[in-house]
Amino acid sequence: MRFRSDPSTIRGSIAPVVTPFTADGGLDTEGLRRLVRWQRANGSHGISIGGSTGEPSSLSVDERITAMRVVGEETADELPFVPGTGAAKLEETLRLTAAAQDLGADAVLVITPYYARPTQRGLYSWYATVAREFPDLPIVVYNVPSRTAVDIAPETIARLRRDFANVVGVKETTKDFEHFSRVFHAAGRDTLVWSGIELLCLPLLTLGGIGFVSAVANIAPGAVARMFEAADAGDLRTAQDLHYGLHPLVDLIFVETNPAPAKWVLEQAGLLGSGFVRPPLVTPSPAGIEQISRLLAQGAALLDDTVGALAARLADVVPQPVG
Repeated sequence: MRFRSDPSTIRGSIAPVVTPFTADGGLDTEGLRRLVRWQRANGSHGISIGGSTGEPSSLSVDERITAMRVVGEETADELPFVPGTGAAKLEETLRLTAAAQDLGADAVLVITPYYARPTQRGLYSWYATVAREFPDLPIVVYNVPSRTAVDIAPETIARLRRDFANVVGVKETTKDFEHFSRVFHAAGRDTLVWSGIELLCLPLLTLGGIGFVSAVANIAPGAVARMFEAADAGDLRTAQDLHYGLHPLVDLIFVETNPAPAKWVLEQAGLLGSGFVRPPLVTPSPAGIEQISRLLAQGAALLDDTVGALAARLADVVPQPVG
C-alpha cells in the first residue's frame, strides 16, 4: 500500500488487464497470474483489474474479489494496484471497494453507475457515499459515457474534490478532448487525470495528465510504457513515434467489442489458455480474425518477442493491403 499515501505516484501506464477464463467459462486465476507477471516483465507501471476490459458486469462480486486478490498478490506492493470496484448497485460497489481496501489497493476506480442515467446531483451523492465510507482510500472517478450513458460533468468532479480529500482524480474515457481541459480548469490542475482513450493518452500528458489506463497495453505493454517514459523525459519525438506506431494495434483491439480481440491475440500467442469471453460477448468472427491478424502484423515492430512471434507467423499467411 506504499502508493496509497501519495496517489500522485500512480503514474505512467496502468495496464487494465483482461480477466482470463477457462474454455468452459470459469475464472482462470493461474492465467491471471501469468498475465500480471508478463505485464511486470514488460515494463507496465501499474496494474488494474475490473475495468471495462476486464468484463466486470459478467462476473459475480465474489469472482471480482478473487481476481483482485490475485492481482494484489502478484503486484506485491511493488507496482501500483488500482482495481475497478464500481457496479450498477451501490451495495455491490461498497462491498467491492471494501475488499479492495483490505487487499491492499493503492486507489480504486469507481465507474459512474450505468443504465440508470442519474443526474449530476445523483452522481455527486453516489460518489459522496463511497468517499465517506472509505476516507483513507484514494477514489478515482471512472468516466466512460460510451458504456454508461452518463457523463460526469467537470463541475461535479470539482465539487467532489472540494468536499472529499480522498477523491483524488478521474480516469477520463471520453473522446471529447475539450472535456479533459475543463476538468483541470474546474477541479484544479492538481487533479490526477488518467486517459482511458488510447489515442488521447499522449496528448493528455501535455495538459497535465499523469498517465493512462490503455487497453492496448494488454498486447503491447512495453511500447505503451515506453511512450509515457519518453514523454516524461521530454523526448517528444520518441513518444510521438510510439504513439503513431501503436495506431494499428489500437485499431486491432476494437475490431470487435473489447476485450475479445485482445484475448484472441493473447491466446494465439500462448499467454492465455483460452480467449473465452462471457456472454453477451463472443469471440471474434472469421472476418474479424483476418482483420486482427493484418493489424497485428502492421504493428509488429512494437510488440515483445512473444506476441511479435505470433505477428510474424500471421504476416506469412494473411495478405497485407497494397498501397
